[in-house]
Parts: sequence; C-alpha cells; structure tokens
Amino acid sequence: MSKSFIFSSRDELDAALAEEVSACLLTGIEARGNASLVVSGGSTPKGLFAALSTTRLPWEKVTVLLADERWVSESHDDSNSAMVKRLLLQGEAASAHWISFNAGSDDATSALANVRATLKAMDTFDVVVLGMGGDSHTASLFPCSAELSEGLTTSDTALMTQPTTAPHRRLSLSKRRLLDTRMGIVHIVGEDKLEVYRQATAALDCDEHPISHFAERAPFALWFSP
Repeated sequence: MSKSFIFSSRDELDAALAEEVSACLLTGIEARGNASLVVSGGSTPKGLFAALSTTRLPWEKVTVLLADERWVSESHDDSNSAMVKRLLLQGEAASAHWISFNAGSDDATSALANVRATLKAMDTFDVVVLGMGGDSHTASLFPCSAELSEGLTTSDTALMTQPTTAPHRRLSLSKRRLLDTRMGIVHIVGEDKLEVYRQATAALDCDEHPISHFAERAPFALWFSP
C-alpha cells in the first residue's frame, strides 16, 4: 500500500503539496539540470497552482504540461490550458517552459503525433499530479470510453479519447507514460471523492475504476483534505 497524506483543510493541503512538489522539482534540477511537472485540470488543483506560482524556484528549468486536455481552444471556458496559464504560470512560475497540445486544432491527428513525439523524447517525469472524477476516471481515461483499453495498454505516450458521460473529445497521456514518474500524486478534495477512491481501489488495476491503475502503488501517494 502506498502512503497517504491527510490534511484537515484544503489550505493546509495546498501549502504542503506545493512545498513537496517544489522540493521534488528542485531535486531534479540539481541532479539533471531540469525538471518536469505534469498537472491535471478541473477545480481541485486551483489552490495548488496559486501556491506554486508564488514559490521561488529556477522555473526556467521546469517543463510544465497537462496529464490531459479537452479538445477545445484556449478561449473556451473548459480549457485546462487556459486555467493553468492563468493560475500557475504566473509570478515566480511565469518563466516555466509550457508544452502546448495545440488543443482545438482541426488537425487532431498531426497534433497528437507531435505530442507523442515530444513526450517520447522526454525523460522520466519528476512529478505527476493526477485528479479523480466521481466516476473514478483520471486524466482522460474514462470507464465509459471506448478508448480506455488502449489508454491502459498502449506503448504510445498519448491518445485521443471520447467519453460518453462528459463533454468534449480529449487528448490524454497513457497509463504507461503517466506511471513513468519519480513522484506521483493523487490529489483529492472532499469526503464524497474519498469514498469513491476507497471503493475504486478495493481492487487494483480494475478497468471499471481507472484510478485503480495508479493509486495505492509507488510512486503514487494519496493527498487528501475534506
């Protein structure tokens, strides 16, 4: 069983997690001259992003990218890229290198090929922060998606998915690429989500619960607050 870090408030969780992520990134920079941070969208990481944006690091040596993105332009309200740029890539973190998925492009095939090539050329990630939906999906690996099996088994670094229970086509990093990290975090807020997490991880590697392919195994740990 992997470690769990439980906090009494969201503010405490965000502050502690920002400190842990920053320390891991700094270790990577000191060891290899650069570091990488994979983040997730949605509302859960907003406080974390704000905390990281005020953290002093040599951010120009950090590469930031998403675990997944809805296939919409950055002008769309559902764009995770726009949210990351607005909340994380500000202040101290403004100089970080951002990997764009070119989401919303009419040529999704070429965009996916470019993302795959970029990810293939990258070393093991330093930090991957995953969220979890109420249906236990993580990244854009949805239990309802016809592409779920591909996402969990492919040797490719990324794929396109089309959930039936959520809007928008999406680009998602694959299970194999997400697991290739020095530090993994499952970031959950709310008792209802915690109950879903507990049920989902009762059996590991259960395709009905995609989060079970990541949680409860090193290098991933649960970070939670009510």
